[in-house]
Amino acid sequence: MSRQYHVDGELVDRADATVHVEDRGFRYGDAAFETCRAYGGRVFLWDRHRDRLAATCETLGMAGAVPHDLRERVDATLVANDLREAYVRVSVTRGVQPGKLTPERDVDPTVVVYAESLPRGGTAGDPIWDGPATVRSVGTRRIPDDALPVDAKTHNYLNGILARIELRGSDADESLMCDSDGYVAEGATSNVFFLDAGTLKTPERGTILPGITREAVLEAAERIGVPVETGRYTVDDVANAAEAFLTNTTWELRPLGRLDGTAIGGGPVTARLRAAYDELVDRRCYTG
Repeated sequence: MSRQYHVDGELVDRADATVHVEDRGFRYGDAAFETCRAYGGRVFLWDRHRDRLAATCETLGMAGAVPHDLRERVDATLVANDLREAYVRVSVTRGVQPGKLTPERDVDPTVVVYAESLPRGGTAGDPIWDGPATVRSVGTRRIPDDALPVDAKTHNYLNGILARIELRGSDADESLMCDSDGYVAEGATSNVFFLDAGTLKTPERGTILPGITREAVLEAAERIGVPVETGRYTVDDVANAAEAFLTNTTWELRPLGRLDGTAIGGGPVTARLRAAYDELVDRRCYTG
């Protein structure tokens, strides 16, 4: 069966799922997006993803661009492709406008939903990654909040792309970016956690995109009694950790196997957090 995507309110075959060359999402990266996971046909933590999408659109000066029926479009995309376990990406661009940098006030957004198959999740599932992540710290710095709002998830992903380009010729599959002061910020597509003296640590908000999975892990840590600290940390702090892992929507929790050649890996706390996360997926999507 040909894959179908949802474009501007209609399901269309993948080959026909196109946007206009004058769309500002194509021209300038002037668009917001969210990556979600569906488990058992239900989108996990949908309300949080939708709220962040709406917040990004508001930051971009196009408040109200997220359609009221977006959830229905996502569900229709899953059904049309007979997908229950899936990666789902939702994009909202400012739409087609004249070719000048200053956007028009009136917005007719382009809204695209597409989905691809993933393995089952939860306690009975399997991770999508083949093994712990091999990570390398890179020279590309995380763009500071006073230059580009760090909590806005936009199509302009050049920062992360440049960080990933630095991995060419290495065995690393994720970059670790620091902020302009040299403190650890985040991966190109992930948030970073590490365990030090029994405390789970992660970079503070203000220099990172605060991930939905990151938030869920922090809540899980509170539920199971793992002490948490957010702050500013060096690459050596992470490299010398007892355990470390990365989070994003598709990876969920992925152990950080090596950083700049130093072995770290997961451990008992990572395993407990992973189990708590899987149990949350079960409650929300498989048995809830």
